[in-house]
Amino acid sequence: MDKQPIEACSTNEVYAVLASCPAGLTEAEAVERFAQHGPNRIADAPAKPLWHKLGANFIHLMALLLWIGGLVAFLAHLPQLALAIWLVNLINGAFSFWQEHKAEQATAALRRLLPAYARVLRDGAETQILAEELVPGDLLLLAEGDHISADARLVRAAELYVDQSTLTGESRPVRKAAEEVTTNGLTRAELPNLVFAGTNVAAGTGTAVVYATGAASEFGKIAHLTQSLGEELSPLQKEIAVVTKLISAIAVGMGVLFFVLAIVLGEMQLAEGFIFGLGMIVAFVPEGLLPTVTLALAMGVQRMVKRHALIKRLSAVETLGSTSVICTDKTGTLTQNEMTVRGLWVAGRLLTVSGVGYAPVGEIRDTQSQLFSSADPDLAALLLTAGICNDARLLPPNHDAARWTILGDPTEAALAVVAAKGDLDLAEEAQRLPRLRELPFDAQRKRMTTIHQLGSGPQNEDGQVALIKGAPKEILALCTHWQRTGIRQPLTDETRAEILAANDTFARDGLRVLAMAQRTLPPAFRDFNAPAVEQDLTFLGLAAMADPPRPEVAAAVAACHRAGIRIIMITGDYGLTAESIACRIGIVHSAHVRIVTGGELEAMDDAKLRTVLADEVIFARVAPEHKLRVVNALQAMGLVVAVTGDGVNDAPALKKADIGVAMGITG
Repeated sequence: MDKQPIEACSTNEVYAVLASCPAGLTEAEAVERFAQHGPNRIADAPAKPLWHKLGANFIHLMALLLWIGGLVAFLAHLPQLALAIWLVNLINGAFSFWQEHKAEQATAALRRLLPAYARVLRDGAETQILAEELVPGDLLLLAEGDHISADARLVRAAELYVDQSTLTGESRPVRKAAEEVTTNGLTRAELPNLVFAGTNVAAGTGTAVVYATGAASEFGKIAHLTQSLGEELSPLQKEIAVVTKLISAIAVGMGVLFFVLAIVLGEMQLAEGFIFGLGMIVAFVPEGLLPTVTLALAMGVQRMVKRHALIKRLSAVETLGSTSVICTDKTGTLTQNEMTVRGLWVAGRLLTVSGVGYAPVGEIRDTQSQLFSSADPDLAALLLTAGICNDARLLPPNHDAARWTILGDPTEAALAVVAAKGDLDLAEEAQRLPRLRELPFDAQRKRMTTIHQLGSGPQNEDGQVALIKGAPKEILALCTHWQRTGIRQPLTDETRAEILAANDTFARDGLRVLAMAQRTLPPAFRDFNAPAVEQDLTFLGLAAMADPPRPEVAAAVAACHRAGIRIIMITGDYGLTAESIACRIGIVHSAHVRIVTGGELEAMDDAKLRTVLADEVIFARVAPEHKLRVVNALQAMGLVVAVTGDGVNDAPALKKADIGVAMGITG
């Protein structure tokens, strides 16, 4: 493995390098490797003992000032005042500890990032083991809905799509393949033959050989980066420390001054003058400040709890109020992480689609607001291909989920939803046109084809139909005709130009565009390879989709701007998509905002980065360490930085920020 990276190895080389085989490891080999590599888990950073957390609330600078103030009061023969000051300090420290300990207990209950079990081949037989027991060389079996427990190299993939949003922040599942990769310039997460711990199988099946577990996995490296960051004082804690030092200096100075005056001008005895000076010091101790601040923060925490926010540290409430910059992820934070078809181009007509998310509720209308459905032959043909050349499934609300969810690729799910909005019964159509075979999507062809039987005859005497969806330019190049008013017509250069113009219009709006086509095959057709099937196609139309912004985001962004808070988008998604969302919700206002990729960020020195941050900017295709560097640069500019995110890739930046806002399932 030292000679060439695992992704560049052939299947046989993968088995050889990892000392495995198609039958998997033997139990004896697994036990030996477990002893060598240890359990497949990420060790938590050493937790502070309970006594340390408790003591920290009684020995910070302001608390120390109160302890000393109480002692001085006691020495000044003011025992009641001394006891009052000490009691205030005790109550305040105990309350702060209880509030933060309660939040930590609630947070601990949310730490469920790695799955409990994994399916593997051992001794040639499928078995289920604890995810912690996975070792390098194990043959990992993957199926739709599975959580992936370790980093592994694929040796077999069948229509395999993996949701890597927790690792990369990109909303669309990534298609995976088993072939070796020699392409340079790809990030680790972009390599198509690798799967990573902490991600999920969105669709398809696969087999992979584990090559990294625990701290050696990409997930583990992010965890190590997060744990290596020290915990810094919040702005409020820094301000209280400054005030405490100032008050202490003034109190001691005034005490010494009045001690001298009492001796020189008051003609007091030395002991009397000393007591008088101590009394002046006690008078300057702000015993009411600490409980007042704590109570105000606690009230803020309670208000945040009512808004479903869990506050781990009391001082974070004030930090949130003093924020000057918010660095936010896009997927799942600003957007709903639910692909939705927004527009269609059918037979020369531009149609809009209402409704968001995966609920099949909405309407299809033209620019004159005329309602369209599958009764229109051209729209029906487009929706049929969108819904049947499709492997996603829509799941209605149930006791486990209060809203519509999906199994499979979100892009395909969005196409199934728009078919349902057009009153197309997908179950009935699938029964009417049984699928005979499939030519799966691949990166070279950029399309997927399914072949269906026409009619109910046993020998396909009614023929077959090929339904194709994929990248618009690639699909259009294979088309010789298009459908209009239900009739197949020759595709002229003018019509091609019109289709490409519609595609460009959708793309400029930040929408992802797919084209649909079909071809009727004769009954005797048997040459089911891609070049033979995917020719002489009839173009049906375009479907444009996007991950829509959350409905409340635009108003929240406007409120932040009114409060003088700047918002910077830092995402793992593509730049143009990020720019479109940022413009729609008001994060940026420039016509040509600068988009900085992770690669460009790596090439910048700190001075150049600070110059870039002075203007409107979007960071796209970035890794966790890139987000961390942006946060460091903003803090070096004297700004109070808040970071929001919902994925593992956000963790280092969330911890480094002055305040980290970890988003839940629904934001």
